[in-house]
Amino acid sequence: MLHTINKSPFSSDSFDTCIRFIQPGDPVLFIENGVYSVQQGNRFSETLAGVMKTNPVYALRPDLEARGIAKIIEGVSTVDYDGFVDLVAEHQVNSWL
Repeated sequence: MLHTINKSPFSSDSFDTCIRFIQPGDPVLFIENGVYSVQQGNRFSETLAGVMKTNPVYALRPDLEARGIAKIIEGVSTVDYDGFVDLVAEHQVNSWL
């Protein structure tokens, strides 16, 4: 199952809630303001590093660029809109709104 998170972890608990329910191997995709979760050096970096031990993590590149986020946590893959569509086509989606 693909988990998408679109809320900033600084204003919502979507990230924390999601990581309690993901299963090993489930991809996690950060979109919209959710991309603040993958910004390098924030207070969520350690938690996200733990998630990446068992789950692939992605961030939507256009949303990173729109928010001026240039440095992301090592190991997070970026995808464009085509990559986003590919992930959605490959997996059932659970959106954490």
